[in-house]
Amino acid sequence: MKIKGKTWKFGDDVDTDAIIPARYLNTSSPIELAAHCMEDADPGFASRVKPGDIIAAGKNFGCGSSREHAPIAIKAAGVSCVVARSFARIFYRNAFNMGLPILECPDGVERIRAGDELEIDLDSGIIENHTRKETYRAQAIPPFMQKLIKAGGLIEYVQEQMSGSE
Repeated sequence: MKIKGKTWKFGDDVDTDAIIPARYLNTSSPIELAAHCMEDADPGFASRVKPGDIIAAGKNFGCGSSREHAPIAIKAAGVSCVVARSFARIFYRNAFNMGLPILECPDGVERIRAGDELEIDLDSGIIENHTRKETYRAQAIPPFMQKLIKAGGLIEYVQEQMSGSE
């Protein structure tokens, strides 16, 4: 599966409170969460992000609490993928459980800038930076995790399995 989008750049240690501030955790509505996505890190992000856009970030993206609200907010805001130097372990698993593609690509993240147009092949982990005319290799997404993404998340995957529609 390939995705294309404009890049939003964030630094190291972006915690789940920066992704979706705790004051909005009284809802589980993806639409409401999306409206406040990255609000404390970039106040205008939710109103400017476009469907298909990509977040590039430094190390330890998604650190902090184990809330599923963070990947839900990112996905519902229209972000098609997060590429980072590294992810907090619980965020890594929550992202796939919610159907949000994420890739670890330390070398690429160092070169990617805000506004760069990227094309990402999720199956191979190849990231093409059309703005800079560069190619990076991320760690490929394991086949089972690719199934979760294609289904839309863990719940949707389990429902498919139980109905025998795969």
